[in-house]
Amino acid sequence: MSAFLALVRRDLLLSFRIGGGPFLGLAFFLTVTAMLPLGVGAKLNLLGEAAAGFLWVAAALASLLSLDRLFQADAEDGSLDQLALGALPLEFAVLAKAIAHWLTTGLPLTLAAPVLALMLNMPEAGYATLTLSLLIGSPVFSLAGAIGAALTAGLRRGGLLLSLLVLPLFVPVVVFGAGAVSAAINGFEPGAAFLFLGAVSLFSLVLGPVAGAAALRIHLS
Repeated sequence: MSAFLALVRRDLLLSFRIGGGPFLGLAFFLTVTAMLPLGVGAKLNLLGEAAAGFLWVAAALASLLSLDRLFQADAEDGSLDQLALGALPLEFAVLAKAIAHWLTTGLPLTLAAPVLALMLNMPEAGYATLTLSLLIGSPVFSLAGAIGAALTAGLRRGGLLLSLLVLPLFVPVVVFGAGAVSAAINGFEPGAAFLFLGAVSLFSLVLGPVAGAAALRIHLS
């Protein structure tokens, strides 16, 4: 457990020192959200109706910005070989790095989402559901993204390939997350969508570290 926590702490420190920590994802999230009213125009009803789906898509895209660095630096400086040879199983190492990625990307986006929802004229009934749905579903962006990051580890300019690999994995969580918010706004019970979100997150919690570790072993072999 100490090795696991040390790896999480190490990646948190590196994300702030090298990648800008949560500020890059937040800046992208804010910029894209601010551009939507410019494209749609002063149609507040239309903005409110599209806000749930748009914020979920923007959060998914913002999470992609730092995914390519999840294993890239470790592959370049030899740290990945040390992780593979260390006492901590490689599956837990992948999980630790995914948790660090979510803490610096998914969690800040979740906390900022209600403020951006206000900018998009989302009805107040959807604020709590938006925050809760992102809290449940956004870990999928890091856990499933770890699979693509592991597959592209060591590849130069693998960002485009990474996006093509992981975006299809993001589709279910975006659909159910936006569906939960839309249901709450329209006066329906979002419980079923939350159950699907939780199921996708739990599935990613199991599959992400295992598949990511397998991809890293192929890269190191």
